[in-house]
Amino acid sequence: MTHPPVTLPRLTALARQAAPRLLEAVVAPMAVFYLAMVVLGLKWALILTCAWVYGGVAWRLIRRIPVPATMLLAAAAITLRTIVGLWTGTWMWYFIQPELGTICISMAFLASVRLNRPLVQKLTLDYIHLPNAVLKHERVRRFFARITLLWAFVLLANSTLSIALAVYESLAGSLGGYMLLRTSAVAVISGLAITISIFGFKRLLRRLHVTHAGETA
Repeated sequence: MTHPPVTLPRLTALARQAAPRLLEAVVAPMAVFYLAMVVLGLKWALILTCAWVYGGVAWRLIRRIPVPATMLLAAAAITLRTIVGLWTGTWMWYFIQPELGTICISMAFLASVRLNRPLVQKLTLDYIHLPNAVLKHERVRRFFARITLLWAFVLLANSTLSIALAVYESLAGSLGGYMLLRTSAVAVISGLAITISIFGFKRLLRRLHVTHAGETA
């Protein structure tokens, strides 16, 4: 291998980049929904949460900031969820809908490994540049295949658990209980998977650097 050393940004730098997007896309909509649900009821909770997402799109358009494709997809998804929520009159289906989509995504992750095109590799390349010599390395291919399998099962586990909690807490009439249990469980499962992925990737790069140094010595 004849490529320069590849390094990842510091974890603190990655956290600073991800935190604003996480707050805007995940934490804030959940907070808006719950507060509006408690104060104004389900109907306004659905409407105000949808308005929050479209407000983020409008703010970027006004400031002439490019709107990410993922945000446009989120706006389309929240619109459908809001319509179904208003139609059914229950918060359960509002939260179950995206979990069904996540199950489909987990199946796509599994299929991508079978087709030797692991999706985690494609997602990683959106943020980190890796030379072609690195991507063709057998250890790298095995790593991305294993991590894609890991995330396929993580997504499936999160969605299955979320649906079960939504059904159970809906029967118990406890939206607060659902949000607390679901958020805590998903945070723990996803946090472990993120930690494994990051440290596994760093370990892989260190091994590649050692191999490269040995070959050029």
